[in-house]
Amino acid sequence: MAQDITLPAGDGWFNLRVGAIILRDGKVLMVGNDRVDYLYSVGGRVQFGESLEDAVRREVREETGAALEIERLGFVHEDFFLCDLPDKLGQPIHELGFYFYMKTPADFEPLCQSWAVNGGEEFLEWMPLDRVRPAFPAFFFTELLHPDPSVRHIVTQEMP
Repeated sequence: MAQDITLPAGDGWFNLRVGAIILRDGKVLMVGNDRVDYLYSVGGRVQFGESLEDAVRREVREETGAALEIERLGFVHEDFFLCDLPDKLGQPIHELGFYFYMKTPADFEPLCQSWAVNGGEEFLEWMPLDRVRPAFPAFFFTELLHPDPSVRHIVTQEMP
């Protein structure tokens, strides 16, 4: 089995992540699990030897049960935050994420059968872009309201 690209770095960790932007009717498809009070994008860590595009297609299949096509790369996101997973609680994370717009067929009916890295059972939720609950990445809920055809670079600093 391939290894996720999560590497120890100093006192923290580096993650290489991909995310899917799946839109329908002014909503974005997000994932949650029964152990946290927020939602997060469909996606996950890139595995060693895997291209970014292969990784996002794999993650979409794992989390929605569907094989969606990539439309285009939308965002490169550098995210600096403190981990909330029990085994790394409070440790600094430097995450580099690549977010791809996916083509959403009219008959797309996602079915979630995945588990989060924290062991929680995951579920899918179509969230309005004027979000009603905490969700990450937070830039989705400003940037997706006014899509830009260029690739945007976003930096989020959540560490003290």
